[in-house]
Amino acid sequence: MEMRPLGRTGVKVSSLCLGCMMFGGKTTPADSADIIDRALDAGINFLDTANVYSRGKSEEATGEALKRNGKRNQVILATKVHGVMGEGPNDLGNSRRHIIEQCEASLRRLQTDYIDLYQIHRPEPGIPIDETLRALDDLVRSGKVRYLGTSTFAAWQLVESLWVSKELGLNRFVCEQPPYNLLDRRIERELIPMAQTYGFGLIPWSPLGGGLLTGKYNRDEAPPEDSRFANWESNPMQRRRMNDRIFDVIDGLKPLAEAKGVTLSQFALAWCVQQPGVSSAIIGPRTMEQLEDNLGALSVTFSEEDLREVNRVIRPGQMVSPFYEAEFGPHPYRV
Repeated sequence: MEMRPLGRTGVKVSSLCLGCMMFGGKTTPADSADIIDRALDAGINFLDTANVYSRGKSEEATGEALKRNGKRNQVILATKVHGVMGEGPNDLGNSRRHIIEQCEASLRRLQTDYIDLYQIHRPEPGIPIDETLRALDDLVRSGKVRYLGTSTFAAWQLVESLWVSKELGLNRFVCEQPPYNLLDRRIERELIPMAQTYGFGLIPWSPLGGGLLTGKYNRDEAPPEDSRFANWESNPMQRRRMNDRIFDVIDGLKPLAEAKGVTLSQFALAWCVQQPGVSSAIIGPRTMEQLEDNLGALSVTFSEEDLREVNRVIRPGQMVSPFYEAEFGPHPYRV
């Protein structure tokens, strides 16, 4: 397992990050613990979860697994804040109130006294970034959080955050977690160059396109009943992603994977891991079998001709299925 720098922090993380979104939900706590143990044995030292995953149950399952195996201090443990965690009007978002309250709750669920990487799960233009950064800076100075990150921010929003951190003397964001896969390559236009220029680590989520790049979906065939896109027609987001154009890409990639003797998922994951600027790609296995398949991507290599063939199937910076979506515009009242 290759270890890579997490941006400019000096911290080394494995080239694969174990995403824990399924843990405590579709994946039982016992199976979650087994998957975590196998991932750590394979050399993964980076775990990523969020408070909203199964409304806290993912953090609970992850924390219990690390307590059971006694390896908490051997991993870089990441979680996130932003999403809805209650019924009240202040039980969500990037305000000081919500961030500090949810950090304490995450620490309890994870059964730890510090979070290695605390990430803002989505931008919120209605809240000034200095409000968010001041709260996060207090958490770092208190020792409850060690590093700060974001997920699915626009390049301009991250540059603005750097300016505010410098102006106010606050701890800065050190990494960004964007969606990046062979169905949506838009971060190559601005985000990746920005990250390389300003020392942001990149931790791509959904390198397999939410499962669309696993090979289980075929044109003119109904999705498998137990798959994430089984009921795609009733889900607006999935309707946008499950479109005919994705199969042009999938059909173009399958022969490339077969020529290497690997699964489509291994091919797509390996491509993401090996892109410039990537610190660690997040895998989100629901089962041990899926984890083993993901680990197989580590042995896949690409020649220059291989990469040219991929670029012929989907051009750099292009998108056929939208993953890179958030509130990227400024607040209408911001001056």
